[in-house]
Amino acid sequence: MTATDRSLELITTAAQAAADKLAHDIIAYDVSDVLSITDAFLLASAPSDRQVKSIVDEIEERLLKELGAKPVRREGDREARWVLLDYVDIVVHVQHSEERVFYALERLWKDCPELDLPDDAKATRGRAAEHAKLQAEEDITGFGDLR
Repeated sequence: MTATDRSLELITTAAQAAADKLAHDIIAYDVSDVLSITDAFLLASAPSDRQVKSIVDEIEERLLKELGAKPVRREGDREARWVLLDYVDIVVHVQHSEERVFYALERLWKDCPELDLPDDAKATRGRAAEHAKLQAEEDITGFGDLR
């Protein structure tokens, strides 16, 4: 079994929405062969709680406006460290970068086929590592780039 056209449409729209809100490391997996509850997972992260919430809100808004889809369940709102949006056909995980590293969901699903995403979403790969490096440099110097 493979992800349905509807699942792919939802994943593509959600991935583009996440990319538009500057999410990091957007990736999607076809989990239809290993899970009966959903076809695909979308993972994205951000370096702050506020940005996690902004990404989640954008995904929800775009899926509703463009595809008429509403999540049947939304979890993790209060802390905005890991928000899960369940659309039945797909499940979206938007995590704070620290949670993304700690829980490493990619390791769980690495044997599942990766789904093709819009170029903007693909371009986010490695952004979390870049951000962490810049943050570490700022922490060492005590201030950012003063140029």
